[in-house]
Amino acid sequence: MRATDLLAALRRTVEQLAAFNELAKALTSTLETREVLGLVMQKVSALLRPANWSLLLHDEATDSLYFEIAVGMGADRLRSERIAVGEGIAGTAFRTGKPRLVDDVRSAPDFSPRFDALTEFRTGSVLAVPLIFRGRALGIIELVNGEGDPRFGEEDLAAVMAIADFAAIAIQNARDFQRVQELTLVDEHTGLGNVRSLRKQLDAEVTRARSLGHPLSLLFLDLDHFKTVNDSHGHLVGSALLREVGVLLREELRPVDAAFRYGGDEFAVMLVEVDTRSAVQTAERILTRFRTHRFGKASGLDLRVTASLGIAACPEHASQSTELIEAADRAMYLVKARGRDGLSIATG
Repeated sequence: MRATDLLAALRRTVEQLAAFNELAKALTSTLETREVLGLVMQKVSALLRPANWSLLLHDEATDSLYFEIAVGMGADRLRSERIAVGEGIAGTAFRTGKPRLVDDVRSAPDFSPRFDALTEFRTGSVLAVPLIFRGRALGIIELVNGEGDPRFGEEDLAAVMAIADFAAIAIQNARDFQRVQELTLVDEHTGLGNVRSLRKQLDAEVTRARSLGHPLSLLFLDLDHFKTVNDSHGHLVGSALLREVGVLLREELRPVDAAFRYGGDEFAVMLVEVDTRSAVQTAERILTRFRTHRFGKASGLDLRVTASLGIAACPEHASQSTELIEAADRAMYLVKARGRDGLSIATG
């Protein structure tokens, strides 16, 4: 090997090692799936400089591949396309779990002009490498070079395979983290959002309400004499009653509204673009449901449980999410002090 060729090979190896090191560091710094995918394809593009490239992920519900990222001429039309597993070079690589290096697409019996070229290329080389995690394919990285571009080689394939290993682990970690996040936002007893979910959503809606000048209301609700239910019938009946409360609240709300279990026997209801007057109407409807509903029928019981409810609105009573919760909570305690089973509006 000539000295110039050896130097070029060494330079390429150093570039690859540096890219792998940077990628490993970057992928451990984020657990957001979109960021992970962006970092992966950024490194692939910098290392191999393909004419067109894409990252496809598997949709288990439809058993098809979709273009999560597509870059190059004609990429816009691909973002809405789906590839059947086994269709084209990418679909075949996913189905078999084996990488593909195609020097000339015309020689590939499974070449699909719709998907494998991104443009009107009819000649060129293609790399398709599956993202494998614990024996399961998550997606595909596909690179395309057209006629006149450098052909991909075995070194390119090895580089993409190494990146794909990093990517598959990072993608799965991000997905697992997202699932945990979703679980930590849901109350296990009622299926409603928990206090963490309330604060997250309320922060966003308060910011939106203030910027657009739209109203936002919060109901804070406490079950009356819930401790008596637990003491008389046990915690299993108490937990079942909380689930019934969750169902009752969801049935009384619009799709844009949200109910949360704040803790214990306390609940919060966020009413989007609803002023105090309309919030009172919703609160009265909820209280009527409590008064007429009989809880515990699944356990052969006939329990009557009422609620005390406080109302606060943004910006009328508070301009921050924490202040809004506190205002509605204070209003609820005024109902408790007056004898329960009613509502009260916060004072500004």
